[in-house]
Amino acid sequence: MVPFRSFAVLAFAGLLAGCASTGAVPSPFPRPGASAATPASPPIVGAVGTSGYVVTGTALALRGSRYRDGGTDPSGFDCSGFVWYVFGQHGIALPRTVSDQYQAGMAVSADRLEPGDLVFFSTVAPGASHVGIAIGGDEFVHAPSGHGEVRVERLSSSYWASRFIGARRVI
Repeated sequence: MVPFRSFAVLAFAGLLAGCASTGAVPSPFPRPGASAATPASPPIVGAVGTSGYVVTGTALALRGSRYRDGGTDPSGFDCSGFVWYVFGQHGIALPRTVSDQYQAGMAVSADRLEPGDLVFFSTVAPGASHVGIAIGGDEFVHAPSGHGEVRVERLSSSYWASRFIGARRVI
């Protein structure tokens, strides 16, 4: 008969061996310091088990992060870098630029917005030139250059309502 102590050690070793399939250490997504010009993978729509509420929670936790042109991490974001980073934290790879994000997922009408939907605006050029994340009600979170930090605003404000051009659902 095997003593209990030996049995426990063998059982524990068996559990550990079952978890180590390749010995590789997974890297976080997106990788800190990775080039923004080369996203890690092609767009993936709808990670299993991810909800818009979870995504918006991540986005809201980044309020106050400063704006940085070309930024893709909490040390500084531009609008599309913010969206790319937030969704990446949940295993959803999006294109890096606003114009490419505007092609991702499926179109959704303004009256059908849900938390986690991408909202697009024409601000500095014709077509999609700014993006944010709908958080529910009449609000969205984004990384604008105006005040220099990630913040929440109302879609119905005169500035944003007049520049709204569409929304996309990627979850």
